[in-house]
Amino acid sequence: MSNFYDELKNAKRQTPRVEDSKEDEFRDAMAGVTPLKQDKINVTARQRLKDKQRNATQVSQHIQDARQQQASFTFSDMYQTTLPSEGPVRYCRQDEPAHSLKRLRRGDYYPELMLDLHGLTRESAKQELTALIHGAQKQMIDCVSVMHGFGQGVLRQALPHYLVQHPNVRAFHQAPKEYGGKAALLVLLDTETPK
Repeated sequence: MSNFYDELKNAKRQTPRVEDSKEDEFRDAMAGVTPLKQDKINVTARQRLKDKQRNATQVSQHIQDARQQQASFTFSDMYQTTLPSEGPVRYCRQDEPAHSLKRLRRGDYYPELMLDLHGLTRESAKQELTALIHGAQKQMIDCVSVMHGFGQGVLRQALPHYLVQHPNVRAFHQAPKEYGGKAALLVLLDTETPK
């Protein structure tokens, strides 16, 4: 029996391995080819750090540009939305629960920032409104009060149409008496920071 194992071992040693024959074929095929010089760039740690800093600067510049663009949001005087004609002035975005309007009406939200638009023109009121919304979002404030007053009713009629245009306005409702009543609006805002 030991003879059988010895013969088997000898037979395995004598048969050429398939891998060896493939290596030989590859060597024969590549016989006249000269290898290329190394074309990799050796990047030092300092160069990698500079690249990271440059990328971080570009990303922060992109974020700053997005914030600046959001801060310079412009309202259109041409846009007119359909608001309820009966009852107090109110609006609720489609993805916002209608219960938010009820909470605004009851005064469950406390306005942390207040903007008084008395005596301002439409253009300056638009700029102030944009600054208010941007500032509230920057400070993570979700409810603000905008006082438009009574006067001739120019701002009172234009303000709801402006607010509907802004993407960060979730809902607004005529303010309760303690926050200005019919001369003001409570506005509910998104508090997510721009990316």
